[in-house]
Amino acid sequence: MHSLGDLAMMRTFIFFRRRIYMPISECCNIGVVCCEADASIPQIAHLMRKHHVGDVVVVRHEDGARIPIGIITDRDIVVETIAEQVDMDLLTAGDIMSSPLITAHENESFAESLRLMRHHKIRRLPIIDEKGVLYGIVSAGDIIHLLTLELSMLTTTMTEQPVVESQVRP
Repeated sequence: MHSLGDLAMMRTFIFFRRRIYMPISECCNIGVVCCEADASIPQIAHLMRKHHVGDVVVVRHEDGARIPIGIITDRDIVVETIAEQVDMDLLTAGDIMSSPLITAHENESFAESLRLMRHHKIRRLPIIDEKGVLYGIVSAGDIIHLLTLELSMLTTTMTEQPVVESQVRP
């Protein structure tokens, strides 16, 4: 016979395991800030500030769909322009974007997406659909947030278990 704590732990483990194998599309941000390759660096910096993001996905448009071709981060702007003392007005997204772009398919698991990010040492991973159209993006921060929520639930379960068990078994 299992104690209430054991059952709660098993439930939490099963929930956590489902999260790890859920499609990345279920936890990615679908509000992706984008620009085209000819956007200027000041325009990109303005987009980042306006939308409070640290990255902009560079896309090309095909039949109204956004096809991701690169990504620019706030760090790219600092390293490629400011640190090199290059006039930002002379550069475009196409000049400093990271490309080829590492992406994950919307049906790939959370775990596989995390593996891709670790393998390629990237903190942001654009998510595409079966046609290569931009679906969303997931960041290391998003993953940390999700895992923190899961661990918080586990911690709550563990700390409440003795109280619940003492009420059931006085």
